[in-house]
Amino acid sequence: MKFKYFYQQFFSHISIIVVAFLILSLLFAHYLENLVYENKAEELITYGKAILSDIEESRIDYQPEIFKQYSNVLAARKMSFSVFDQDAVLYSVGRPSKTISGLSSSDWDKISKGQTLVVNSDFKRFGQEGVTFVVLPYVDLDQGTFMGGILLTSPISGSSAMIHRINQFLLYTILIALGVSFLFSWYLSRIHVNRIKRLREATSLVSAGNYHVHVHSSNFDEIGELANDFNHMVDKINASMEEIESLENRRRQFMADVSHEMRTPLTTISGVIEGLKNNMIPEEDKERGINLVSHEAKRLIRLVNENLDYEKIRSNQIQLFKEEIQLLEVLEIIQEQLMLQAEEKNNQIVVDAAPDVMVNADYDRLVQILINITKNSIQFTEDGTIWLRGRTEQNETIIEVEDTGIGINSTEIENIWRRFYKADISRTSNPYGEFGLGLSIVRQLVLLHNGDIEVSSEEGKGTKFVIRIKKK
Repeated sequence: MKFKYFYQQFFSHISIIVVAFLILSLLFAHYLENLVYENKAEELITYGKAILSDIEESRIDYQPEIFKQYSNVLAARKMSFSVFDQDAVLYSVGRPSKTISGLSSSDWDKISKGQTLVVNSDFKRFGQEGVTFVVLPYVDLDQGTFMGGILLTSPISGSSAMIHRINQFLLYTILIALGVSFLFSWYLSRIHVNRIKRLREATSLVSAGNYHVHVHSSNFDEIGELANDFNHMVDKINASMEEIESLENRRRQFMADVSHEMRTPLTTISGVIEGLKNNMIPEEDKERGINLVSHEAKRLIRLVNENLDYEKIRSNQIQLFKEEIQLLEVLEIIQEQLMLQAEEKNNQIVVDAAPDVMVNADYDRLVQILINITKNSIQFTEDGTIWLRGRTEQNETIIEVEDTGIGINSTEIENIWRRFYKADISRTSNPYGEFGLGLSIVRQLVLLHNGDIEVSSEEGKGTKFVIRIKKK
């Protein structure tokens, strides 16, 4: 059987409060009772000392008058007293002479030694329902002998009535406090249950696929911290789902791009082969068709190799062999390798680097980086200039590839690092509408060198790539 958290909280609060009130009430009642009886005993002792002092200082023939005066005073306060000698014989205090009864031998031993006997409440002695009594001994200081003493009694009915009234008031106070505590405990329990209920509802929404739900949180208590953790978890799940969705979209886009990229060369190859097979191509055009098939086949191989290379680089499956390389030599090699491609578009490649500029990098991968960037510049530049620069700055080597091409739109700059990203075909003279992995590979290779690559561009004026590689 389920026992709801609300009732658990509520009954635990009430139980603690009730037990605490009971303990405090019992302690307070006991303390109050002792206090009332002790005050009554102190009052009797005060009167007793006053009587003994007056008896000691007065003449014998005046003592009956003293007894009478004190009897009247004490009677008004519902008290009485008796004087006794060393043999426990009572003397005239408005009653017949007799001996004190009801005191044990141990009580008499204390009295005879000059000690005051105090009994806060007694229900057996002196023939009354209940009394508080004190016995004060009188000792002759000159002779040091016990001469007698004085017995004072007061019924406890007055004290009991006072204690009863106080206990009654205490009971009412406890009942009111319990009622307030009941409401307060109910309110607190309801608050805690509602907070947990909100968490349950939010959990149900998350399990249903809503990853944007949040609950009110605080650092006030553990439930608030749990709400904080829940919100943090939902944010993480939401970010993960967005990343998964993004990856899925990229996967679909990648498959579409690869399919589209492969369709053109495959269509070309298939068309040429069909033409050769059915003798539909004139003899003088057959060599041109074969060259076209070879070109498209190489293009497919390059596409596959670039994909494999990119995945290896991205998953850190390649090993770099870094060394100190003269940057000027590398830039001149790039210039020489790509000179013909640049001249086809009436471009010139200019190298600007001091002989003492060194770069700590893997030689083959550095050449791959610079060739990819320079080819990209050649592709989007006509009748212009491409600069390959190198310099040292503080603790890093800076390599720049700048062109005077058509530039890149500011909205497209961040997209150029995506695989198979393609610029607007209307803005490039590339007849194939080139897709590629070049810049994606470039970025991954630069990151593997613990470097950084930035690009800045202005439409109609050109583009600049800046690579920063830390020195060894």
